[in-house]
Amino acid sequence: MLYEALQSGTYVVAVSGGVDSMSLLDMLSKQNDVKLIVAHFDHGIRSDSDLDRKLVASAAKKYGLPFVYEQGRLGIGASEDTARRARYAFLRNVQKNSSADAIVTAHHQDDALETAILNILRGTGRKGLSSIGDSRDLRRPLLKTAKADLKKYAEDQGIVWREDSTNADTTITRNYVRHVLLPKIGEAGRKKLRDIVTHIAILNKAIDRDIHIYLHTQPSRQSLDRHSFILLSHNLALEVLAEWLRTHGINQFDKPLLESIVTQAKVLAPGKRIDVNADYCILVGKETLVLARR
Repeated sequence: MLYEALQSGTYVVAVSGGVDSMSLLDMLSKQNDVKLIVAHFDHGIRSDSDLDRKLVASAAKKYGLPFVYEQGRLGIGASEDTARRARYAFLRNVQKNSSADAIVTAHHQDDALETAILNILRGTGRKGLSSIGDSRDLRRPLLKTAKADLKKYAEDQGIVWREDSTNADTTITRNYVRHVLLPKIGEAGRKKLRDIVTHIAILNKAIDRDIHIYLHTQPSRQSLDRHSFILLSHNLALEVLAEWLRTHGINQFDKPLLESIVTQAKVLAPGKRIDVNADYCILVGKETLVLARR
């Protein structure tokens, strides 16, 4: 089987109209113990994107599934990150309104490799090398499936799909990685990269587990023991700080900010304050570091 079967439940399936998501939708429609809601987000970037919506709506009708869509107006030149944020905001809203167990996307093995390379080029941290994964409320059942296998499945099953006209534009970094870099490393190189990404994902889970254990041993959810924090290596302190902030819903930060906060947390005199963002600061005490509202 090309995909990892879903547990019985209700799922919002993100379908763009491309070969990956159209193939996944066909596969999932044959799994009898799941209820599916087909969700399509039109980013409003391409002039012909309404044809994608019509194709997905037609497929949903064919399978006898409910279809939900939203028209975005991001415009030509919208970044990949902007498009992704808008798309997931829509999908999460559909999940909430339908009380679905999870969102399902058609990210596959090639996507994971492309994203790992892109994040290396961007200089992201360890999590960037295994950022495409599975979670309880975001399922990706094709992560072990190659793009070529999906395309063959679609051809064998007579599935109709649409090619995004921007996918051939190699001035877009992801497309350059897909069409130029990955083909150059060959299948042996791809296998080695897959093994590296898989190994890093395993290491990341172990590191995350240790960080969570560390945070659970702290005086409270709002505070860190300053002495133990000072004893952490600089890189580990960065990881701990980042996760601590995330547990409080603070997700918008970059490495220079983390570097500054860690240094100040270790060297400032008690009574000082470290600004995190417009809403939060860290109060530096002799024994503790306390995250507080400003």
